[in-house]
Amino acid sequence: MLISATRPSPLDAIFGIRKPLIGDIHLPPLPGTPRYRGEPMTSIIDRALADADAFIRGGMDGIILENHGDIPFLKPSEIGPEIIAAMAAIAGRVADAVDAPFGINLLANGAIGALAIAKASGARFIRVNQWVNAYVSNEGLIEGESARALRYRKQIDALDVAIFADVHVKHGSHAIVDDRSVSEQAGDVEFYDADVAIATGNRTGEAVPETEIAAVRAGTGLPIIAGSGITPANARAILNSLDGAIVGSSLKTDGVWWNPVAIDRVQALVEQMKPLRDMP
Repeated sequence: MLISATRPSPLDAIFGIRKPLIGDIHLPPLPGTPRYRGEPMTSIIDRALADADAFIRGGMDGIILENHGDIPFLKPSEIGPEIIAAMAAIAGRVADAVDAPFGINLLANGAIGALAIAKASGARFIRVNQWVNAYVSNEGLIEGESARALRYRKQIDALDVAIFADVHVKHGSHAIVDDRSVSEQAGDVEFYDADVAIATGNRTGEAVPETEIAAVRAGTGLPIIAGSGITPANARAILNSLDGAIVGSSLKTDGVWWNPVAIDRVQALVEQMKPLRDMP
């Protein structure tokens, strides 16, 4: 069934390369969150800049900024202005320092706040973990933000900011929509005007199952990227059937998400990707 009109791939428009690799900068705890210990914003910004530099020098095609240190996460309507202000400040510095496309992921599921940060900083895309439907997360019931977010994007004249949306988001229970297949949920993501679909494993760092990739592919004509679990060891096998990937944990020192980016790990991943990019 035709879900929406055929659109040019935003991955081509944003990155200009086949199967782009996007490095995930897991920001440390930001001011006002439980694990924040008074670090000056200058130190947080310097850490983000160092990670961004390592990703790009290692050969990644773009980056995404994520407030992953703000555990436990709030629901979208409860995310305070201090978090949005801090992320905008960091993103602005990254934009000045790195000549590469970047995006924003405001946890948990803060699509409207992420659009505001993107507009202020020049980010090219945002990631939204629950774009349509609903699921039960560690934060409680999370509902899709698409209707409000698309109207807000229009309001602030940010139509050039692409929406990268998870189809079957990790870290949660999908019992609410368990009567609908992953393929149907992928179709919903496209029908509600996301630009890129994301397939993930069950938790941060877990590889995307082949069955999940196939199910998402069967339900949408959107480009599909991996949202977790890509490593230098499995990149060729998994990305052979995907259009790109967001990669974080496996590229950090010792493979731990809160550690700094290890440029040798980045280079190893990029090297593994070369044969896939050279294929016709």
